Amino acid sequence: MFCYHSFTHWKQKGQFCDFLLFCHCRLFSQCVKAPDFKPNGDPTKLWRSVGSVVKLNCTALLYWDPSEEQCETTLQWSKDGQPLTNHTLYLHNTTSWFPDAGHLVVSNLLEFTLREAEDFGLYSCTVRNISADFSVQNSNSPSHTAAVIAAIFLLLLLGIAAVVYSRCHLNFKLWYKNSYGDYELNDGKLYDAYISYVNNDYDRKFINFILKPHLENRNGYKVHLNDNDILPNTEPSAELLMNISRSRRLIVLLSNAYLEQDWCTNNFRSGLLHLLELCQQPILITLEGQFKRMSPEIKQQLSENEHRLTLLTWRHNSVTPSSAFWKELALAMPRRVIFHKDSAGDPQTVLQDDKDPMLTLDPDYLDCRSDTDPAGDLGLRLPMHRALACKAPVLPAAPVEETQVRASDIDVSDLGTRSYEARSDFYCLVTEDI
Repeated sequence: MFCYHSFTHWKQKGQFCDFLLFCHCRLFSQCVKAPDFKPNGDPTKLWRSVGSVVKLNCTALLYWDPSEEQCETTLQWSKDGQPLTNHTLYLHNTTSWFPDAGHLVVSNLLEFTLREAEDFGLYSCTVRNISADFSVQNSNSPSHTAAVIAAIFLLLLLGIAAVVYSRCHLNFKLWYKNSYGDYELNDGKLYDAYISYVNNDYDRKFINFILKPHLENRNGYKVHLNDNDILPNTEPSAELLMNISRSRRLIVLLSNAYLEQDWCTNNFRSGLLHLLELCQQPILITLEGQFKRMSPEIKQQLSENEHRLTLLTWRHNSVTPSSAFWKELALAMPRRVIFHKDSAGDPQTVLQDDKDPMLTLDPDYLDCRSDTDPAGDLGLRLPMHRALACKAPVLPAAPVEETQVRASDIDVSDLGTRSYEARSDFYCLVTEDI
């Protein structure tokens, strides 16, 4: 029950009358209060399959006054906003009780069988314009939640992989090359790289104090330096062709001083084509500050032939050994070979397991050690010349009646059938004109 007051007054013939106070009182009806659904009024989700039986229990606590005639206590079921009127498909079981004075508990159990896809949906239990919802979902229907989660996870994985690859792709390539790359050692070449540069102060310091020490001391490469014009106006000399042919890579420091040579200033395109004929996939090193000042023609020619050469740029942060410049240069160079202490020697004989007596490392016929059993059948084994650093052993004082030299165990019967074209750097064949 609540009360409110009202005031009124009137005026008659210029005179005011007294105010009147009215008190209005009205009782609240218990039947209009909102019900409380048990356990709560939040939507409930149920996952079922076709053919299964569903039981929906709707329980509500109602405020009830027995003195009022119109007090709604009936629970109404609906599906997707439409009332359920077919009682043959939906079974209702309603119970009610009074827990205390002024309250009524009404419970309705809805039971039905899911025969088709249309039976799934949103079921609502309504009383006094308040509803409790039950969402019945098909568990056999394809769920997009897992697909969305998988797609998001895949996108995140691809993003992480892209970031890692952008930062570490050179390391991955170097690891693969050093682990599974091909060796370029059985080609008979003496040098790993032929370096061409202009003999001025800046280029000479860069080559002798930065590039050459890194290649030789850190990576173990053997390089050949040349400060002459690699491509003069005339045809390349025989010495130039021989030195380049004896090297596995051609490295050119393409500085401003190098580009000021006659063959570069007159016709860079022709000189570049000659350079590509001398060596496949040459390595051109440009300097960051000088590359910006190159002529558009030179940049265009380098861009058009980028698939036939390796173009590297020396930047201000390329000094550290872990910079991208050295990694890209290592990828362009031959695969590095690591020798162990017990297998020192030329890689052609170590890796190819060649038993050629002219290529075998430490052969028996160069052994300077004396026989461990001088009293044997063969007697004392005479020392043979091995090298300047090998000292001859001291002969015993006792006279030896007969000395025999042990026959060599080396098979030389197939020397005539061997090919020594790729091994000209190991020995020289000397002939005399008759």
